[in-house]
Amino acid sequence: MYWDGFTTMEHDVRAVVGDPRWTLLPPVARAHTLAQRALVTPDGVRWLFGAHARWYRLDRVDGRWHLSAPPSHPAVRSGARPSAPSVAIPPALIPAGPDFAYDRGSTQGFVGPDVPHEITERLRALLLAHRGLRREDFPLGGSVYQQIFARDVAATVAAVWGTIMWCAYAPAFDGNEVMLSMFGEFLARPLPGDDWVRWLPMGSLDALVALYAERMRSGAREAGLRLAGLMTETATVLRADPRFRPRADALIAMAEPLLGSPWLDQHALPGGAVRQAWLSRCPPHLVSATLPEWAPGEHFRHTLYDLVEALDYTAARGMDPRAMAAALLAADVAGVCGVSEPAWAAPGGSRTAQVVAALYPWMDDELRQALYLALAEPAHPLRGCWPAGGELPPGLVPPDRETAAALLGSAYATGLAWCALTSTPAPPEGFAVCSAVVKCLIHQRDDPRPQEAAEPRRPDLDESGGWLFETSNSDIPSLPPL
Repeated sequence: MYWDGFTTMEHDVRAVVGDPRWTLLPPVARAHTLAQRALVTPDGVRWLFGAHARWYRLDRVDGRWHLSAPPSHPAVRSGARPSAPSVAIPPALIPAGPDFAYDRGSTQGFVGPDVPHEITERLRALLLAHRGLRREDFPLGGSVYQQIFARDVAATVAAVWGTIMWCAYAPAFDGNEVMLSMFGEFLARPLPGDDWVRWLPMGSLDALVALYAERMRSGAREAGLRLAGLMTETATVLRADPRFRPRADALIAMAEPLLGSPWLDQHALPGGAVRQAWLSRCPPHLVSATLPEWAPGEHFRHTLYDLVEALDYTAARGMDPRAMAAALLAADVAGVCGVSEPAWAAPGGSRTAQVVAALYPWMDDELRQALYLALAEPAHPLRGCWPAGGELPPGLVPPDRETAAALLGSAYATGLAWCALTSTPAPPEGFAVCSAVVKCLIHQRDDPRPQEAAEPRRPDLDESGGWLFETSNSDIPSLPPL
């Protein structure tokens, strides 16, 4: 009978943490219970299935536990044996219970599988119902949305847009996506991207909260609460798509209580602490969805974990998904920052060196080494995993559309995460790896559209968006967080 230590221990830990008695155990007992289910692989590496229902690897250099996707090779997994670690398990790695209930949704991007027609129609209805409200009652004020929308657009439109962007796991959208084209008439300038994809920045909770808080501070409480309600409605529509669901649930949990208790944020308005008040309302089982807001390093770790999982198909081809993820990360870092230090830079003073130094603390020793080798050794086999001529090497081409969409989403989310962590502007034309993955999806981008009614009606929202998508926008400055 085949023994897979990782699958067995994951199943065992899930059962233990799911027991109602788990939360009643003292911390020492929980740590001991978890330690008895740790693994050691044939190469001497120790692994632990812990907080957030994910694996951690004990770094053999710095002695810390790192969130890290487990190995995929059958020989490694079958050779793993239970072995309690000699080092203490930090409290942060011990599951609290609710974190195991977190629904991670889907890591797919929005190229390939379209946003379902039912969702776009419900979003269209929200826009139609709120587009005509007076801008004087719903001003964009000094928000970042002034840089995105035309001057006569009300904050209600921005609230719908901002909610979509904040809830998206990886906001890389097909240029033909109906959900985006509905906003074409409201935008002040074309969106960043290339001929196929709109590469959009991560949504900003600060920007969303600012729309609501500005109205509340100005005394227009009904308008402020209407914006919070609109964000809740939009998130409720979006949660039907697993690519939006985790963060949509978190936003609903933060904004919806205001509709029944409009005084909740009164204490936070004078001191500008509304964002913190919203985050404090996020329940424990949804906290992971808000990591980009307060823990960019942890968010980077989770997206890199997602990228390794998206590359799991390479294991059957004799590759190591962990090493492949590090190689693709290196390709994107090199594409944005350069692969070598300029002659005028002091040793370690190039932008690439600075970015790598900032990422190292968030990666285990094996991934750090793979990242270094891919960047520093042109002849190393990992360099052969980089896109060439704008295309992935044959060994990395995903086997189907769903896998390609997951690789696109996780790679783009990882790119945005390391850019945020290192204060590096994300490239408006997209990352090299993501652009190469898109080429695997070009001929299978669109789902079959529902049959149109026999009598075509004049659309209430302009969907042509020709001006929006007719140009390559690599020369357009980066948009602020949306």
